[in-house]
Amino acid sequence: MEFEFSPKVNEYREKLLDFMDSYIYPAEQTYRDQMLAQEDRHTQPPIMEDLKKEARSRGLWNLFLPNPKWGAGLTNFEYAPLSEIMGRSPIASEVFNCSAPDTGNMEILAEFGTQEQQDTWLKPLLEGEIRSCFGMTEPEVASSDPTNIQSTIVADGDEYVINGRKWWTSGAADPRCKINLFIGKSHPDKERYMQHSLVLIPMDSPGLEVVRTLPVFGYDGGHGHCEISYEDVRIPTSNLLGQEGGGFLIGQARLGPGRIHHCMRAVGMSERALELMCKRANSRVAFGVPLSKQGVIRDWIAESRVKIEQARLLVLKAAWMMDTVGNQQARTLISAIKLAAADMATYVIDRAIQVHGGAGVSDDFPLAAMYAYARTLHIVDGADEVHKMVISREELRNWAPA
Repeated sequence: MEFEFSPKVNEYREKLLDFMDSYIYPAEQTYRDQMLAQEDRHTQPPIMEDLKKEARSRGLWNLFLPNPKWGAGLTNFEYAPLSEIMGRSPIASEVFNCSAPDTGNMEILAEFGTQEQQDTWLKPLLEGEIRSCFGMTEPEVASSDPTNIQSTIVADGDEYVINGRKWWTSGAADPRCKINLFIGKSHPDKERYMQHSLVLIPMDSPGLEVVRTLPVFGYDGGHGHCEISYEDVRIPTSNLLGQEGGGFLIGQARLGPGRIHHCMRAVGMSERALELMCKRANSRVAFGVPLSKQGVIRDWIAESRVKIEQARLLVLKAAWMMDTVGNQQARTLISAIKLAAADMATYVIDRAIQVHGGAGVSDDFPLAAMYAYARTLHIVDGADEVHKMVISREELRNWAPA
């Protein structure tokens, strides 16, 4: 494993860092002001399209896609430091057309989609003209085990009929969200992991209703995390993605790179939280002594630096393993980074909030919103406990009796 990034990656890093300083950070307050001024909080404010246009003109677009036909052609290891930079700001990923859930959806459309599906949905997603969502989690079952899914996909001639209810369908409230990648049970009598199919449901389909949006710790970000009902929704069988019964495996394939992206963004977010913590500690005096001189504050700063470095190295190793031996062989490390990044980000951001005092839980600083994201990272894309189960199972298998 090489620790030095290639000249191509370093060039991208320099361009991204410059763009963040010149455009992203100065635009954060404008973005927030425009969001507060408009009635629909799920519609992107005008500043976003301006930033996207500028990013694309500089070649900072679709960096996450490894296939050069569709994106920048970067490996997971090459993209990881770029994703970290984007993670420093909550508005950055979409500026570069690298935000979830579109990234994962574009990846599986590129890999499994038919030519017609790619022309209809992938190309406008790559252009940043529309958004998409992914319907998997359900309110009535423990969705940490996706085989519990109850929503149904039933064949009826040349159509599928969909019924069920999903929630935490991120992005579905955005008026630009035009397509829903939906996993449901289509073959209940087959082997456990071959019972599900993945279909493409246009958001304007009759019978599809966005019931409500769900805030996260009071924040309604991500263009709405939605609960959606599906009542006799009909779509043509040509909207099947991949093969019947292959939905679970496609969904799992989608999660590997997505977890790398989540974890690297968490590293970047934590770097910014540490930066804010240090600046605050240097600028504040309590009981006649600068906070930066307090032993407990220095301990938090030192622990934060160590945890960030550990998490970054583990994520880079996981990315390298995915590139060299494949996602399946790297699954234990992918689970490990999901645990490590969530723990690290929660700790660092919590300490930064504490150093800021009351300001830390206000909207004057990004720390409260960061903490909401970091805490949800213990749940999204597999709860901590599921990843621990994966890791422990592999460790025990290594030492099982012959």
